[in-house]
Amino acid sequence: MFVKLLLVCAVCVCAQARNPFFETGKRIAADGFPAETHYVTTSDGYILEIHRIPHGRRGDSTAKRPVVFLMHGLLGASNNYIGLGVNNSLAYNLADEGFDVWMGNARGNYNSRRHIKLDPDHIIQKHDFFDFTFEEIAIIDLPAMIDYALDYTGNQQLYYIGHSQGGTVFLVLMALKPEYNRKIAAAHLMAGVGYQKYFPNGQLKTAARFVDTIYSLSKTLGIVELYPELLMPSTFNGYRTADYCTGDPKQKDLCELYGVDHILRSDSSLDSLMPAGASLKQAAHYGQNIRDKRFRRYDHGSITNLINYRSLNPPQYDLSLIDSDVTMHYSLNDNLLDERDVLEMAADMPNTKVRKVARESFEHVDYVVAPDAKELVTDYIIKALKNTPIKKGI
Repeated sequence: MFVKLLLVCAVCVCAQARNPFFETGKRIAADGFPAETHYVTTSDGYILEIHRIPHGRRGDSTAKRPVVFLMHGLLGASNNYIGLGVNNSLAYNLADEGFDVWMGNARGNYNSRRHIKLDPDHIIQKHDFFDFTFEEIAIIDLPAMIDYALDYTGNQQLYYIGHSQGGTVFLVLMALKPEYNRKIAAAHLMAGVGYQKYFPNGQLKTAARFVDTIYSLSKTLGIVELYPELLMPSTFNGYRTADYCTGDPKQKDLCELYGVDHILRSDSSLDSLMPAGASLKQAAHYGQNIRDKRFRRYDHGSITNLINYRSLNPPQYDLSLIDSDVTMHYSLNDNLLDERDVLEMAADMPNTKVRKVARESFEHVDYVVAPDAKELVTDYIIKALKNTPIKKGI
């Protein structure tokens, strides 16, 4: 699977015009909500794009509101949270319920594919640009965006919601920089991936056995990016006019990577499934953790590990340091996250509870593409946030 993805990625040699699927700000405005676009430059030079919905369609623009920060998953972007339309999208529901909504974009995705010095399309510089895993997103990007949102709004705390890798980076940030726990009033992780001891996807588990070889080969071939524009060039032709994940070989690998094993009908929010790009090293980091059945830092090899970590093996992320109020949402039909891993993570965090989604067929990607996610997940989260105190002012 990964080999085929790498070969497809290899044909991407030039920058593309910006895809309208990822014009999140314009889409928010077109849907009748106030829209703002903000930019944050990280300490290592990445330029991140953040989208804000300061209030709902009928809200008072001058009123101070509690901040909610939304973070997407692997190959995702901020548009994931507006793809279900004005009535069912998580971001819109939050805004209409009185929250100040901020949506982040990780380095390397289509909205944050910029740097003050490095060109991601340069044959040499791209190797440095995409030399990051989900840990850099967690300990550099995420705190930069959280701090910006808090400073801009004059708040001390915010609510956090993350899907898939959006949960991973939350766990890593709070474990490696536990001082950020005090900036979180409450967190809701939707299929937040961390422990992978019981990883349920057999195909990806087999591929993970060879992850270091695959990643080394890809770098030799100059392939360092899971790039959206040419990753599956024919997959989204006929957008919203054809069913998706039907077993078509052209779609199979991407559907597997997203954790989708059912047909997505033409009226589904397929724009939320449109790949937004990522570093190949992000996927390699997950692959190492699947192979080793550990939730730990990137394995560079024993010599570099010794230099970076003062240990031959990469250290595990210590979830006992996460003492913020966390709810982990999971489903039984998620083929990228096993219930046992969720329960073990929750047991290791002192202030965490779990919530099983009340539809047995609910899958990993359904949090952002299924219309009934509002009834099954969103409504619960909004009610929980309203019942959780937050420090609004400095």
